[in-house]
Amino acid sequence: MRITSLRHVLAHPPHGKNLLFVRLETADGLHGWGECYTQSDRDTQVVAHLEQLRRYVEGWDARQIKQLTRAMFDDFAARRGAMDYYSAISGIEQAMWDLAGKRLGVPVYELLGGACRERVRVYANGWARQGSLAELQESARAVVARGFDAMKFDPVPGPWRTFISRKQEQQAIDRVAAVREAVGPDVEILVEMHRRLAPMHAVRIARAIEPYAPFWFEEPVLAENVDALAAAKREIRIPVVTGEELYTKHEFREVFERHAADVINPDVCNVGGILELKEIAAMAEPYFVAVSPHNYNSTTVGLAATVHVSAAMPNFLITEYFVNLEAWGREVARPPFEVVDGHIALPSAPGLGIDLDESALARFPYTPFAARSPRRAADEAP
Repeated sequence: MRITSLRHVLAHPPHGKNLLFVRLETADGLHGWGECYTQSDRDTQVVAHLEQLRRYVEGWDARQIKQLTRAMFDDFAARRGAMDYYSAISGIEQAMWDLAGKRLGVPVYELLGGACRERVRVYANGWARQGSLAELQESARAVVARGFDAMKFDPVPGPWRTFISRKQEQQAIDRVAAVREAVGPDVEILVEMHRRLAPMHAVRIARAIEPYAPFWFEEPVLAENVDALAAAKREIRIPVVTGEELYTKHEFREVFERHAADVINPDVCNVGGILELKEIAAMAEPYFVAVSPHNYNSTTVGLAATVHVSAAMPNFLITEYFVNLEAWGREVARPPFEVVDGHIALPSAPGLGIDLDESALARFPYTPFAARSPRRAADEAP
């Protein structure tokens, strides 16, 4: 069961960021797919990590998943983690789980303790634009018309600033109010702050949008300052989310101990992989913290990994689905995922239950971010 090759594919969909996939092959002819998290201007750096990690992966026993991630952390990283490194190992680790499921003839969630649910709830992201309130409302209604009963967006006008004006605060409040008016009382609105605001702004906005019944208030401040995050949470009466900028169990520990969040949103494509996310979720359980995996990845392999690990979490709440990547995912995935009434049914095929058409991927070659725009677009916010 030795891994004979590691390959990667960096592709650029028509809408969104570059996406990075990992393909592992074993001596018995099996192959497995994984996906690495990328950000604009931080995609080739992850590729560089994959190239350097090849010497650890090729020749390794594909059954020894945990041992490989530990070896790479101890030796290659010298116990110094970072986003680019964790993104690379996440893709490798997912591909190994895909191989494991295929080798044993079962879906990955069966190897993680079995499914806690038959389908996984998703919320729509990638739909909102910084246009007029009328345009925002039109986009929100279109998402509901597609069958989603939960949607997330960032209402704060750009560019990103830690300190904003009262006018900008009011613009954010008005945008939340407009979306609630457009979708009615039965659709969940998830409000995103992207961890960029000072606590005073985040708290004021949270208090003002309470009448519009947000489902949650995501990343009001940087999780790097857990004391500030916990202090803000005490002043906010909406469930507070954090976690997409944190990696591995070690970084989440302090969030739990300080009671700094009601919900965490680690990403399976950058947190260290499927097993690491499952272990973080287990740590969250005794603190009564729910898990809603972040998934700013494709609607193909990254989504598949998210669905499998979410299925095996007792404290799973909801996960992310980027509607702007859906059409592209249908072109390259075999079979593509289907969202029905805001949920994805668990796949029954072995492994992650999805394959990629490499000839289709080749039609969407890598595009350097600098050649497209000097400023991150609204649909490319991490």
